[in-house]
Amino acid sequence: MDKKFILGIVFILASFSSVKLYAQDESIKKAPVYRVGIFAPLYLDSVFTKNTFRYRQTLPRFIMPAVDFVQGALIALDSLQVGEDYINASIYDTKSYTQPVAELIRNKKLDSLQLIIGSVKDEEYVQLADFALKKNIPFISATYPNDGGITGNPFLVIMNSTLKAHCDAIYSYLLQNHGTDKIYLCRRQGNQEDMVAAYFKKINEQDGKPLLPIETLNLDNNLTAAFLKTKLDSNRKSVIIGGSLDETFATGLAKSCFTLYKTYPITLIGMPNWDNFSALFNKKELADLPIYYTTAYYNDKTDGFSKALTAAYHKRYKGKPSDMAFKGYESVYLFSKLLAKNPDNFMSRINDKNMKIFCDYNFREVRLNDQVAIPDYFENKHLYLIKILNGTISKAW
Repeated sequence: MDKKFILGIVFILASFSSVKLYAQDESIKKAPVYRVGIFAPLYLDSVFTKNTFRYRQTLPRFIMPAVDFVQGALIALDSLQVGEDYINASIYDTKSYTQPVAELIRNKKLDSLQLIIGSVKDEEYVQLADFALKKNIPFISATYPNDGGITGNPFLVIMNSTLKAHCDAIYSYLLQNHGTDKIYLCRRQGNQEDMVAAYFKKINEQDGKPLLPIETLNLDNNLTAAFLKTKLDSNRKSVIIGGSLDETFATGLAKSCFTLYKTYPITLIGMPNWDNFSALFNKKELADLPIYYTTAYYNDKTDGFSKALTAAYHKRYKGKPSDMAFKGYESVYLFSKLLAKNPDNFMSRINDKNMKIFCDYNFREVRLNDQVAIPDYFENKHLYLIKILNGTISKAW
């Protein structure tokens, strides 16, 4: 990594703990100032010792997702600066030793915020969600695909859809496109696999009997092409759902389907994290076998916002923005603009279609108990079906 690039990142990191960032100069403001808090696990107290950067050659991998997210957020704030909105943005390190989230809340350091945007999970996720509910402040969870056990919180907005939402989207696709085909849910033993199987069973048997012909196959000891072949009919289309988030299982299932797909018409659909499995992008071992998965994020990077981010990122950091940088940019730009446009009715306007940046979103109320009046949270229900083919991806549905 270029040393100038490292120093640039270090300088920006060092400034986070002490500097507020303005999308407009407050000295010339002519409109209300909207206060936004951006939260990410930067681990500044771990990478700096008495203002000295501990890593000479490169940044530690464990902080890179948060760094990328904040870099995208900074460029979004720069972009907002040319407009008429006055955004007072503060960036908070959720892994700070001296000012953790709980301390910031206890000392009322966050009370003036009107919007919280976080790339956070676990304890900090729950703390921010509880604070948001108490203060009636929208909390945008930008990257965590989980509800964190939160209930009764109509101020929590989940951008990166939960596993249940992905299963619902896959089922909707099957219902519209493969209603007469044979469908197999292939799984291994495990808690997450139990959850996936339960989601499909519940949605498929809402009226007490299955709507689609889904057969569950437990493949712990039978994950072979020979076993799958006993279930397939060369004269009938079959859909195979890879109902596991395990990389080894996903790779084995894909290779088994590759052995058979030229004789047996197979559609292989995996889980949302399959886009991170490098073996599925092997052009030689899986040549011409399409593999599908669902995702909340799809960006072909040809739009004006993407080009602007890419150019600004290269100018500032001498590199290409990662997906996390795009997520930081999108969440900060989109929801800061939405706050400025609708400061008094933000939650009722979160589906404003005129505010699209990269992705389409469809935020819907989620009630884990149909009997409750207050939604447990809002969740993005717009998911893309993506195809991996010969090492490249494209939007399929």
